[in-house]
Amino acid sequence: MDALRKEEIYTIEDIFALPDGERAELIDGKIYYMAPPTWKHQRISGYLHNQIYNYIRSNNGQCEVLAAPFAVFLKDDDINYLEPDISVICDLAKLDDSGCHGAPDWIIEIVSPSSKPRDYLTKLFQYRTAEVREYWIVDPDKRMTTVYSFEKDTVEQYAFGEDIPVGIYDGFSICIR
Repeated sequence: MDALRKEEIYTIEDIFALPDGERAELIDGKIYYMAPPTWKHQRISGYLHNQIYNYIRSNNGQCEVLAAPFAVFLKDDDINYLEPDISVICDLAKLDDSGCHGAPDWIIEIVSPSSKPRDYLTKLFQYRTAEVREYWIVDPDKRMTTVYSFEKDTVEQYAFGEDIPVGIYDGFSICIR
């Protein structure tokens, strides 16, 4: 009888050893390579980053909004490394030159065809268990945004063109077109 093949477990060291320009995420020791973003993806990412940045600054907020590529280490281990499209971190003690250590308050992922299962399932589980407060999945193909408020235990969907209330900020909403 053949022994069961064991799947190789990768570490953050393997991510850092990738050739220049190659991007990947590491979830529970499994590498997920990332395709370059499309222009639609970049347009949405830039728009969201600007809206959030301007809101925080105009309200004298202390949170930081950071766009990918930016490392998020959800767990204190060497088998998890994520690069959310947008991360909002309000506890600045979690930040250092290597990235964010612990859960950001708000994460936004912009779905691409190759990342759908990861964004809708794998990362949803990771972010929820790490105690991210709010998680948005922006799907340009469906023209929909799914908002998970883990604090309130709610899930809501918004079509592009609708105002989306931001759960971590009272009175702030964003309309994605």
